[in-house]
Amino acid sequence: MNTSAHISKPHLWVRTEERPNEERVGITPQGAAEMIAMGYRVTVEHSSQRIIPIEEYADAGCAIAAEASWPDAPKDAIIFGLKELPETDMPLVHRHIMFGHAYKGQPAGRRLLDRFQAGGGTLYDLEYLTLEDGRRVAAFGYWAGYAGAAVTALSYAAQPALCPAVSTYKDADALADAVRGALGDKTARAIIIGALGRVGSGAADLCGRVGIDVTKWDMAETASGGPFPEILDHELFLNCILARPGTPVFVPASAKTDPRKLSVIGDIACDPDSEFSPIKVYDRTTSWDAPALRVHDDLVLDVTAIDNLPSMLPMESSVDYASQLLPHLKTLDKIDDDVWGRAKACFDEHL
Repeated sequence: MNTSAHISKPHLWVRTEERPNEERVGITPQGAAEMIAMGYRVTVEHSSQRIIPIEEYADAGCAIAAEASWPDAPKDAIIFGLKELPETDMPLVHRHIMFGHAYKGQPAGRRLLDRFQAGGGTLYDLEYLTLEDGRRVAAFGYWAGYAGAAVTALSYAAQPALCPAVSTYKDADALADAVRGALGDKTARAIIIGALGRVGSGAADLCGRVGIDVTKWDMAETASGGPFPEILDHELFLNCILARPGTPVFVPASAKTDPRKLSVIGDIACDPDSEFSPIKVYDRTTSWDAPALRVHDDLVLDVTAIDNLPSMLPMESSVDYASQLLPHLKTLDKIDDDVWGRAKACFDEHL
């Protein structure tokens, strides 16, 4: 007799994103319907900004909850979001799936881990959901690269002024059209480090669509450990690799005053407060309202470092990411095994 149907499956609670300009979601209504058909319970919170209407989740069979009501969710529910929680001292008692940004020495990350420790909850960090060979099972990388290259180009187009505010776009074509229009007759060369990865390929595609010449570097070109004067010989530098121990410095602090053509750095990986950051001319992220940080006036040098770039293209990035993640969400009934078990081990190690 098959008794698997009688085994209760976990309750997935999809929370709203409370960060401004964050319209993405990690599961589509179609994906939620598939999980419900497997016996999962799926609750989705109302959201004032999510790109996919709540009615589509209701039609898929999801239970609907009030916006930001997850602290009152049943304790055994697994809370699923993308970006960070509001910064409070509230202990975290649930199991959470999200990008925690907590394992690389970030000050806010330490506070987050303290909240988990106080409440007895667990973080399953989306960045650390990996296969046995270490590859991530799902990533927004392509769209981060595409949007990050766009913001970098828009910043270059605006110079000597600072880049104006950015917003969401209907689709990738509309964003490329906006960049082409801003650049006009202005030309540039870009160097991409991490060009063979998902982030780098998105950045290269945007550059190709708007007429920016690209030099593509990856591990082979940076294996020497630096210095890398070639970076300073391009108008644009796009950093598309995640900082980790052993990452070489690509842009030293001296680059501000060194002879250079470089005028905009797009730190798409965006980890300025990590000790492993390969870009030493800035120390904080930028925002949608102020996309570029001026770090030197003469010659002008700006840095763009928005840490939720894929939300500029919220529908495309949500659908793409959700399709990658769904096969693993369907295994939440085996949360101690495989990708979830490895993520839990990372959490335990850093706690």
